Amino acid sequence: MIDAGRAAEVSLDTVADRITEPFKPVDVATANDAILRMARLEGAFGWHHHDEDELFLCWRGAFNIELEGRPPVHLEPGELYVVRRGTRHRPVADAGPAYALMLEKPETKQYGEEPG
Repeated sequence: MIDAGRAAEVSLDTVADRITEPFKPVDVATANDAILRMARLEGAFGWHHHDEDELFLCWRGAFNIELEGRPPVHLEPGELYVVRRGTRHRPVADAGPAYALMLEKPETKQYGEEPG
């Protein structure tokens, strides 16, 4: 992981290539009070919500973010979506592996405020 206090370059493609397990986020970098995480998505993750916003950026592949009571959001590489706090959601990658970057607080729980 890269600390914003030290100058360093990160190859996001290299980080993605090293992630072999789905839904096991890897911490990539920290800046101010936020952490950048990358995860490999395959299939559907469990429904959950957070008490803070969660930013998803599609890095590689494509996936949907299913939102309770709303149409899903489809993301292709380079597209992002912010799930607003309190919104039940789940990422779903049915067309093969996809890689997502998430911008979160360091203490954000993977399954949010619901048991996982």
